[in-house]
Amino acid sequence: MKSLVLAEKPSVAKEIARVLGCGQKHKGYMEGSTYVVTWALGHLVTLAEPEEYDPKYKTWNLEDLPLLPPKMNLKVMKETSQQFRAVAQLCKRQDISELIIATDAGREGELVARWIMELVHWRKPFKRLWISSQTDKAIKDGFSSLKPGKDYNNLYASAVCRAEADWLIGLNVTRALTTKYNAQLAAGRVQTPTLAMLMEREQEIQSFQSQPYWHVTAEFGSFTALWREQEAHDGRVWDRAEADATAARIQRGNAKVDKLRTVEKSEPHPQAYDLTELQRDANKRLGFSAKQTSNVLQKLYEQHKLVTYPRTDSRYLSSDMVPTLKGRLESIAIGPYAQLARKLVRMQLPITKRIVDDSKVTDHHAIIPTEQFVNLGALSSDERKLYDLIVRRFIALFYGPYRYDETSVVLAAGRDLLYAKGKIEKEKGWKEIYQSDSYASGQDEEEDDESEGSGSGQGKADRQPAQLLPPLQLGQALPIKQEKVRELRTLPPARYTEATLLTRMEKHSLGTPATRADIIEKLLGTDTITRTQNKLMPTGKGKQLIELVVNELRSPDLTARWEQELERIAKGKGDPAAFMKGVREQAKKWVSEVIAETKEYKPHNLTHSRCPDCEKPLLEINGKRGKSLVCSDRECGYRRAAEPALSNKRCPQCHKKMEMKDGKAGKYAQCRPCNVIEMLGDKQSGKVGRKQNQKLIEQYSDNSTMSNSLADKLKAALEKQSGK
Repeated sequence: MKSLVLAEKPSVAKEIARVLGCGQKHKGYMEGSTYVVTWALGHLVTLAEPEEYDPKYKTWNLEDLPLLPPKMNLKVMKETSQQFRAVAQLCKRQDISELIIATDAGREGELVARWIMELVHWRKPFKRLWISSQTDKAIKDGFSSLKPGKDYNNLYASAVCRAEADWLIGLNVTRALTTKYNAQLAAGRVQTPTLAMLMEREQEIQSFQSQPYWHVTAEFGSFTALWREQEAHDGRVWDRAEADATAARIQRGNAKVDKLRTVEKSEPHPQAYDLTELQRDANKRLGFSAKQTSNVLQKLYEQHKLVTYPRTDSRYLSSDMVPTLKGRLESIAIGPYAQLARKLVRMQLPITKRIVDDSKVTDHHAIIPTEQFVNLGALSSDERKLYDLIVRRFIALFYGPYRYDETSVVLAAGRDLLYAKGKIEKEKGWKEIYQSDSYASGQDEEEDDESEGSGSGQGKADRQPAQLLPPLQLGQALPIKQEKVRELRTLPPARYTEATLLTRMEKHSLGTPATRADIIEKLLGTDTITRTQNKLMPTGKGKQLIELVVNELRSPDLTARWEQELERIAKGKGDPAAFMKGVREQAKKWVSEVIAETKEYKPHNLTHSRCPDCEKPLLEINGKRGKSLVCSDRECGYRRAAEPALSNKRCPQCHKKMEMKDGKAGKYAQCRPCNVIEMLGDKQSGKVGRKQNQKLIEQYSDNSTMSNSLADKLKAALEKQSGK
């Protein structure tokens, strides 16, 4: 008898099959003497669509809502139905005695397998492979210690509740808003409160009124001191006359050292990464979006096998991993990490509660390197950058704290007090790991979206910096060499970056580490928010959507309570039936509130163009393939590509402005009536190659309608532009 192994993706199935010795390749599976390995291609099974309950739901009508099926049905996804049939046939084989679930070790992975099992009516025994890395050793160890499948029944129940809740809330509220206002308006239990947070920040920015304030400083030659009214004062003076009067009092006078205090301070190493913290750091240090980080990380885990399981919410390691830590350090002791890691291999590792804590590891531990051999040359640029973050953070776990002496001095100039701070580094500790990099890392530099741009004007740029102080003694008199009055202004709150938005989502329990990146991408994809220079802000559509959606769905509190209840269900402490009853009641209530709403929706992207079918205004929509124009009447369905942008180039034949295009050879201008093209050059050099020019001339120029002399002139002009 054989065991059927169900992996989530073909690439993972291939690796498992290799480790298990399944060398016979078939369509849809691989087989060996003991195991048959197949895969799911992600989700093969999903929740049924509304029209599969009743054909009338294929048309969206407000009067048909709320849509609350008494029992949620499953269906095979059409695009992957061939693989489902292959899995189903394997499940019916008489020589298969058990199923081993080898999908991703998490809530979604459990759902992938269990829904397939439900539709194929699996009744034989099943077990669970639960591993945190894809190395050969991890796979072998995992198969030698398989878990009973029933141990994960609660996790499956939680996954079903999450999927059904998203279907019921998202579908009902989205259909209600869309049909009520005849516009594509999407809402959901996580994306809507996330949008609301962005909208709230935008309103704070719009209503903010900047005010001037002044700093008075005294120069002592080797250091600068800031005037403060008292020790707890922040140094800001809100009246210019008062600032000038203060400067006049201390002008060219003397100051006496009134207080002098030196304190030894230390900063412990940053903790290991969980997914959200890695996404934050990659956004700040590398400019990666949360989704980009997830995708690159998945390749490092699955394809290169260099890091442990990505979708974790823990920043700690478990005690059973301690014996493996030196082996991991030996594996990464190459290239730029050789000296840093070998230093640790030769000593006893300092294992503290900040690194290892079983009580704070749930399904998976923190993201760290595996023992896999590392070939840095095999990694892409993005993979190399993200791997560098993970490796350095891992090495930093075993380095000592960063220690320094901080000296605070208070100088009295008559009745005025001047404050200065000095910093003397004693031990680099873990900061040695980041010395060679253009960026620094650690919790001392993490952005805090709660304090960032609070409107106080006392942002990072205004904080009094630590400087090098000369030797000082109490009572010592120092001449004030120069006084300065500097005008500053209070700053509005900063717009969210993905890093700071992820922090807020985590704080309010919006989504999970595995879903937060997709929520942000969904908001971007539905044109409710936009990303500009790493800043996120609502669009005109997003601003109106928040006004139209029900109040309860805007607040993160309700969604946070749902996420907490889903966690309780996963741990066997919650009641799935009671949870789903509450979700259904909520969906019904929200639909009725949308129906009763009297506000109007005014599309922010109306154009002056009219639909040729119904004469209603066209909307300009941003899509993956560029801009398109769609009819503002959702039922009309008319759509066409937007008009191409015009360049400043004039056609040498008809002298009309040429259209700007993007081609394989780069940007070019084209005159559609004359079919004449001209390369616009790349952004770096402004020049193009001769081969590119010739290729485009042959591809786009109609030589039969163009005179030889004109073609020659165009060719000569293009060659002159390319610098040949």
